[in-house]
Amino acid sequence: MSRRRLFPCLLLAASAACADSPLPSGVRGPTPDSLKALPRALSADEQQTIAASNRFAFDLFRSVNTRFVDTNVFISPLSASFALGMTLEGAAGETFEGMSQALRLLETDRSRINAAYRDLIELLLDLDPSVDMRIANAIFYRDTFPFHQTFLDTVAHYFDARVAGLDFDDPATVTRVNAWADTATAGKIPEVIDAIEPDIVMLLMNAIYFKGSWRSQFDPDNTHNAPFATERGTSYAARMMHLETEDVALAMLNGVQAVDLPYGRAAFTMTAILPPAGTDVDAFIQTLDQARWDAIVGALAHREADVYLPKFTMTWKDTLNSDLKAMGMEHAFCDCADFTRMSPLGDKLYIDFVLQNTFVNVNEEGTEAAAVTTVGVGVESAPPTIRFDRPFVFVIRERLSGTILFMGKVAVPISES
Repeated sequence: MSRRRLFPCLLLAASAACADSPLPSGVRGPTPDSLKALPRALSADEQQTIAASNRFAFDLFRSVNTRFVDTNVFISPLSASFALGMTLEGAAGETFEGMSQALRLLETDRSRINAAYRDLIELLLDLDPSVDMRIANAIFYRDTFPFHQTFLDTVAHYFDARVAGLDFDDPATVTRVNAWADTATAGKIPEVIDAIEPDIVMLLMNAIYFKGSWRSQFDPDNTHNAPFATERGTSYAARMMHLETEDVALAMLNGVQAVDLPYGRAAFTMTAILPPAGTDVDAFIQTLDQARWDAIVGALAHREADVYLPKFTMTWKDTLNSDLKAMGMEHAFCDCADFTRMSPLGDKLYIDFVLQNTFVNVNEEGTEAAAVTTVGVGVESAPPTIRFDRPFVFVIRERLSGTILFMGKVAVPISES
C-alpha cells in the first residue's frame, strides 16, 4: 500500500566520498529525553566567545573553500580556535592584536578570554552524556629552549593542557606526539606530523572527538545506490540513506533547503544545507555568513518529510597559514612577531604553521568526527645550546692575522676561589 506523503521529498546530498563501513554497532536503548535548555545561563563573556568562534568559523570556512573548488572540505574551526587561543596567551603587541582580529575576538582582557575558553570547554564536555564528546589540549616544547613557566602554567590551567618538554631531535618524540593525537581522537587521526624541523621549538595542539547516534536512525535496509551529480555534470553512485516520513526540523528559505538532524538528547545536531537549484555550491558558500546562517536556523520548523542523505567518510589535511594571514594575523607568521609572553626569546619566535587534520564518518547509526589542530612555533636561527661540561680544547689567537698565541685543554676545571 502506498504511503501518503504530507510534504515533498527532501534530497540532501553532501559533497563527499561515500563509504560502506558503518560505525561500530552497539546495543541501543530507549531514545533519551530531548534537552530543552542549557544547564545554566551563559555569561556575557561566554556569549561573546561563542559569537566570536562562529564568526571565525564562517570566515575560515569560506577562505579555505576558495582553495578547494569542486573538492571535499571538512574543517573544525573550533579546534583551530582552541589551538590558537592557547598561542594567543603568549602573544603581545601587534601580534596579539592581529591574532585577536583573526579569531574575531572583541574582548582584549586575557584572563576573561582564557576563562571563557575554559568555561566553553566544560560546557561542551558535560552537556550530553549520551554523546561521546572529547576535547584535549597539549603543549610539547623543545626541552633546551627557554619558555616562561607562567605561560605554560596559565595554558595548563585554563585549557587543561598537557605540558611536556621533550627532546625534539629524538625521532621518538614524533611517535609520542602522534600517539597523543591518536589517543585523543579514538584512533581516527593516528598521525599528524612525520618530522619536527630543527627550527620548531613548540607544538600547541588541540584535538576534538565527537561520536553521536541519530535520535532517529536511518534503517540500513533503506540504503540503496543512487546517483549523486556533481557541479560539473559527473554522476557518482552514492550509498543513499533514507529516513522515511519522519518528524524533522526542516527549513525552505529562498530556494535553500535545510534539515536539522539531532544526536543523543538533541543538544548536538547536524544541519545539512542544500543550495538553491542551479546555484554552484562554492558560490553559495561564499554567501554563507552569520546572518544567512541565522536566517536558515530561524526558519527551521518541525514537519514530516522524507530525508535522503548519502553515507560518506572523509579525511582531510591542510595548513591554514594563508587563510589566517588573510583574516588578519600576518604579524604572527613573520620575523616581526612578538611572543615575549611565551619566552624570554619571544622576539625571535613566530608561527611557522597551523596544520589541521580531520576525519568524519556519517552513516545510518550516526556520525563520528575528529580533528587535530597543530600550531608549530618556530625560532629564527634557533640558538644552539652548547655546554662545555666535559674536557675541551681552547685557542687564544689574533683573529685578523690568524696568529695563534696559546692553545690549551681543560681536562679538569680549576679556578681560584
